[in-house]
Formats: sequence, structure tokens, C-alpha cells
Amino acid sequence: MPIEHRGLTFKQLAHASIRIETEDGSVIYIDPWTEVLDDEPGDGDVVFVTHDDFDHYDPDAIDAVAKPDATVAVYEAVDTADFGFEVVDLSYKGETTIDDIDVRSVPAYNDPDSDHVDDDGDPFHADGEVIGLLLTIEGTVVFFPSDTDFLSHHESIDAEVFVPPIGGHFTMDRHEAAEFARSVDPNLVLPVHYDTFDPIETDAAAFADELEDEGIRVELF
Repeated sequence: MPIEHRGLTFKQLAHASIRIETEDGSVIYIDPWTEVLDDEPGDGDVVFVTHDDFDHYDPDAIDAVAKPDATVAVYEAVDTADFGFEVVDLSYKGETTIDDIDVRSVPAYNDPDSDHVDDDGDPFHADGEVIGLLLTIEGTVVFFPSDTDFLSHHESIDAEVFVPPIGGHFTMDRHEAAEFARSVDPNLVLPVHYDTFDPIETDAAAFADELEDEGIRVELF
């Protein structure tokens, strides 16, 4: 179900794929993935990609959602050499403007000392492999932290709309995401990246209840 906030309409396509539409009809996608697309909408004016995991960087999905003249903005660490679209590189951290959207790249990774490591003790997402996106869209600040833990540099971030992963295992879990949400202090929280695979199954309703009891609006797609 689409969620509206201050003239923006948010739709979770499933997993961590998000569609945002502005009042004037501009359409933005973040990390589209073929597995969660019902068709080939071809309506995207801007497509953002945060890292090269298969469920976040999917060239076929970008082809399916993007207009022929779309702007495709991809984290510079992703190898897009064989990709058909011309790509705008997003830095590891920094600011730029893309199609009237102010974009700030925010480092995203798993803390090596956290529980989000593989059998060899290596983080699922090492420092330098992922970025989050702080987007200012028609005056509304939207934060999509991507696949990450709640890290010390996140504590300075303010946003009106917060789109955190909550599934755990590969990212922060719902309890860490709730702590992160309190820090961001948004008007609206839209959790993603849960229940797609067995390792990231979680109780999204409990996450929502925890924050709503504290006066933070949460909408489950």
C-alpha cells in the first residue's frame, strides 16, 4: 500500500526496493530488484544504487524501471562497466545534486565487533562496500541507510522520513533499528529488508508498536 507524506508517495516494491513519487509526477527508485517487480513500469526518472549485492544492484531491474533518459546514480565502488546506461558515480561520502535532488552519501557497513559477521568473522558488509543515501526531495529529507549497523557517525543525521533495514543477520535488527530511529527523530519510519529470506525474518509489528508507543509514526508497507 502506498504511503504518503508531505507530497511524496512511498511504495515498497518488497525487500529493500523503494519507489518514491513526487507531486509533479517525478519517480525515484532505490535499489530495484527483479525478484520483487511485477512488471516493467519504465517510469523512473532517477534510479539510485547503494552497493553491489545482487538484491540491490540488478541491471535487469534498472532496465525495467527506468525511462530511456533516466539518470542512474550508482555508488562508485560498484563495477558498472558492462551496464547499458550511462552512470553517475556516487562517492563514498560527500554531497552532490542529481535532477534537483540533493544527495549526501553516508558510509554504511557492519561493525566487525557486531553479530553481523560471517562464519569467518568477517562483516557481511565491510567498510567501503556500501553507502546510505540522505536525499532531499522537494524539501523533504529522506534517509535510506542501506545495509548497515547503527554506527557512531549516524548519530548526527536528522531526517523526516527514515527507511531502515530491520531484519537482522546481514544488517541491524529491529531493536538496533528502533534505537537508530530514536536518534534520527523522524516524522515517519518505513522499515524494509525483512522477511524476504529465513535469516532476516522478524516481527515488524513489534518494531512498529515499540516506536509508536513513543510517539514515532511507523507505517508497514
